[in-house]
Amino acid sequence: MAAGAAGRERPSGRPRDRLGRPTGKDVVSGLVTGLFSIPEGMAYATIGGFAAPMGLWSGVVPTVVGSVFSRTVLMVTTLTSAIALSATSILSDAGLQPDDVGAVATLTVLVGVAMLALGLLRLGSVMSFVSTAVMTGFTAGIAVQIVAGVVKDATGYTPERSNTLAKLVEAVAHVGSWDPWAVGVAGATVLVWLVIGRVRRLRSTATLVALVVVTVVVAVAHVDVELVSDIAAVPRSLPPFSLPDLSAVPALATGAVAIALVALAQAAGIGAAVPNPDGSRSDASKDFTAQGLANVAGGFFSALPTGGSLSRTGIATSSGARTRWAGIFAGVWLLLLVVTLGPLASAIPMPVIGGLLLVIGGELVVGRWPDIRLVWRTAPLSAVAMVVTFLATTQLPLQVAIFCGAGISILLYAVQSARQGRLVQLVRTGDGDWAVADAPATLPSGRTTVLHYTGAGFFAEVNRLEEEWPATTDVEDAALVISLRASAGVPSATFLKSLDRMLTRWHDQGVTVVLCGVPDALQRRLVEDGTLDRLAASVLPTGPAILGPIREAYELAESRRTRSAGDGAAGNGAASTGSPPDRES
Repeated sequence: MAAGAAGRERPSGRPRDRLGRPTGKDVVSGLVTGLFSIPEGMAYATIGGFAAPMGLWSGVVPTVVGSVFSRTVLMVTTLTSAIALSATSILSDAGLQPDDVGAVATLTVLVGVAMLALGLLRLGSVMSFVSTAVMTGFTAGIAVQIVAGVVKDATGYTPERSNTLAKLVEAVAHVGSWDPWAVGVAGATVLVWLVIGRVRRLRSTATLVALVVVTVVVAVAHVDVELVSDIAAVPRSLPPFSLPDLSAVPALATGAVAIALVALAQAAGIGAAVPNPDGSRSDASKDFTAQGLANVAGGFFSALPTGGSLSRTGIATSSGARTRWAGIFAGVWLLLLVVTLGPLASAIPMPVIGGLLLVIGGELVVGRWPDIRLVWRTAPLSAVAMVVTFLATTQLPLQVAIFCGAGISILLYAVQSARQGRLVQLVRTGDGDWAVADAPATLPSGRTTVLHYTGAGFFAEVNRLEEEWPATTDVEDAALVISLRASAGVPSATFLKSLDRMLTRWHDQGVTVVLCGVPDALQRRLVEDGTLDRLAASVLPTGPAILGPIREAYELAESRRTRSAGDGAAGNGAASTGSPPDRES
């Protein structure tokens, strides 16, 4: 297998080689992500009230384990700000402290168990209900959250508002309070990244070059900005072993599920925003399982709860990640950097991190821009769903936002399905083919009419469809063929009741009816409901041919119509319902 094809999967989605072969770009990407994880991990742990080194350990074992098992191969599993804040809240509600190592280990393992359960139950399938419009709004909202989260680092101004959009508005309104040095360092970082990125051969190293070059310049020029060392000292040690406190399980179990939902919601957008380089499909349920394994393992090595990080994944992909080895190297590099170069890593300026995260947030928005335009142009309802999901992501807890998005997607599906069900008339042409025309308002007398139904048999479309069926009042010597080939296997009960009601009406009005293209499951249901009692031998099942059953149904209906007319029994109930000849009177 070629290096660039590492991790390639069969069309069925099963991996040929789970790990594949690492590439040089994966090594560089891992180094950049590992360096980046030092200040970001420590900062996230600190804002949650935890010891800063726990943010480092959250990027070692969980990152390696998550990268090995994740089906979104470039996803980096580590600590995020939302998870850190959620963990603090859960511990506080349980009467426990962030410095209680046993309680933290218990919480992390319980989060992993919850994720494993969700993954093994295949509940990642809920993501199938999230439309492109909703996922686009969700990803754009996460990108804005990333930008809002680094306002302090990039500008030196600390917003007082906690709301994502309010932070940005407040920061812009107080531009006069920005620290010029912090803004200058962040701007220089973005500029270096842009310049290096324009050189094709150096594009994958742009993030690393920007981080190193600006850090060195700041150190040499003694620019007065916040450094990693101002948060906490970087310890030169391996992740310490930690044992869960089993007595804390009852107090933390429910909260662990909530944190699992937060983490999984954050990771949900990664598969859409960062597709697998080899073209293989992501699997949300297996991503749930991978993050669960990462947390269970990380809980024994002083890690805080972790999940898929869009910002850290963005750094990895921006630095040239090609396979899951990029995430594995990220964890290994972080460990090596901390053990060997801890004090040097302490000199990384926080505005550099802010500048790089601004780049990542911008890249995420730019990467989704084609989807934003597509959704906006597709349909007004889709555009509304995208905007609502974006606002929910920036205003509500992420686990609430993602389920709101799923709800909006289901609502959109319901509305669209209700509109899709329709009736058309199939008219025979001179060459034996069939042409499509509008369904007649009144069923013609003295002929056989073929109507084709297409739709999902959704209950919401029934009222409109009943208005579209041709009127049959005062109709004489008429037959009706109804093609159901494009219908659902088993429509809704409301649809079946409507169909039964229409068959009763046609029976009473002497209209010969033949159904064709009936799916096996629907035919069994019609037998169970007794609907076929009035249709006897007038139901033709679906088959491999498309037009054949329609021709056969047409000929059957036409022969029965003409025979009934010739016998002078057009109003006879048995004939009008298409009963077989031996049952006619």
